[in-house]
Amino acid sequence: MITIRPSRERGHTELWWLDSRHTFSFDRYYDPRHMGLRSLRVINEDRVKPGAGFATHSHRDMEIITYVLEGALEHKDSLGTGSVIYPGEGQRMTAGAGISHSEFNHSQTEMVHLLQIWILPGQRGLEPSYEQRQYDPETKRGKWCLIASRDGREESVTIHQDVDLFVTLLEPGERITYELKPGRHAWLQVARGALRLNQHALNAGDSAAVSDEQRLDIVADAASEILLFDLA
Repeated sequence: MITIRPSRERGHTELWWLDSRHTFSFDRYYDPRHMGLRSLRVINEDRVKPGAGFATHSHRDMEIITYVLEGALEHKDSLGTGSVIYPGEGQRMTAGAGISHSEFNHSQTEMVHLLQIWILPGQRGLEPSYEQRQYDPETKRGKWCLIASRDGREESVTIHQDVDLFVTLLEPGERITYELKPGRHAWLQVARGALRLNQHALNAGDSAAVSDEQRLDIVADAASEILLFDLA
């Protein structure tokens, strides 16, 4: 079964410095029909104005992944981490027993466009930690590139949950497939572009929940960037 989540139906927060679209219930946006899928709890598509951002705030018991699409995001946290996240990198922060951090647009002139992803961890009270890796765009072109996993294989960042997160870049007319093992579920997020998923048309910002399907067949109708979560 494939259930489409249209971009236009997402929750929306608009501030002077932030435009955020919420795939699942988040903050003041609440819809009991959209509380996540399995351990996947948040996907926010954020656009942050130059020089602005999220002031220091705290999290606990959450795996937080930031995936930058355009621009650059500056990160600082209570572990002493200071970094800048660029498009296509894999970044993971384990909030665990508690962590504070801030995120700001690294540029004073250009917008930053990113996906903020939260995954519920397999256990509570983990030691907070941070990890970031670079991925050559060529490792994503026309194939699945693993950027986050429970075991950190294939140079992916390690998340404390039975989830594999893949990214691919497709050119118009290009096709890619994915085989789901029995009992697994998937969430597909179209970061940009347009495609057909098992004949369902999806555009940028659209997403799809997948259960009881063995094979995903994806054909790009435009240059596309796609995130695929394989979930227990």
